[in-house]
Amino acid sequence: MSRPIVLYPDPRLLLKSKPVTQFNDELKQLASEMTETMRDANGVGLAAIQVGEAIRMMVMDERYDLEDKGESLVLCNPVVLNEEGKETIEEGCLSIPDVREEIERSFKVKVKGQDVQGREKVYEFEGLLARCILHEIDHMNGQLFIQKVSAVKRIFLKKQLDELKRNFKQAARL
Repeated sequence: MSRPIVLYPDPRLLLKSKPVTQFNDELKQLASEMTETMRDANGVGLAAIQVGEAIRMMVMDERYDLEDKGESLVLCNPVVLNEEGKETIEEGCLSIPDVREEIERSFKVKVKGQDVQGREKVYEFEGLLARCILHEIDHMNGQLFIQKVSAVKRIFLKKQLDELKRNFKQAARL
């Protein structure tokens, strides 16, 4: 079952997520629903806060470029161990539809985290998957990619962000 994605400027997106402490069937169900939500929205990754759950968990399609995506990676309580290189490319977010901007992030990342059973694992990613991991960790820390945009570029995004704010206020009234 797919869940609704929390959209900007919903204040929940600025919450700092709490560590996952219970590795149970409920968590597995949330991971499954998050994967379906991410895939329905044609995303590569999704943090739990983006479906309204303020826990340090994310899902990601490691095989995002293949038709058969297989199982999604579920990562709980991720910690960045190492970052290498820099790359600036366009980035977007399922919670901020139709807004894209060039963001500099590390090209390679090594992270430690737990799977959905609570087993600790270390992962290494590069390129888009490294960017995705760092983007979702930002979500867990209450940060949005648009906060990484320079003040000058934010001026150019203002019209789009204001439109999203108006839509959010209208939806809240319904």
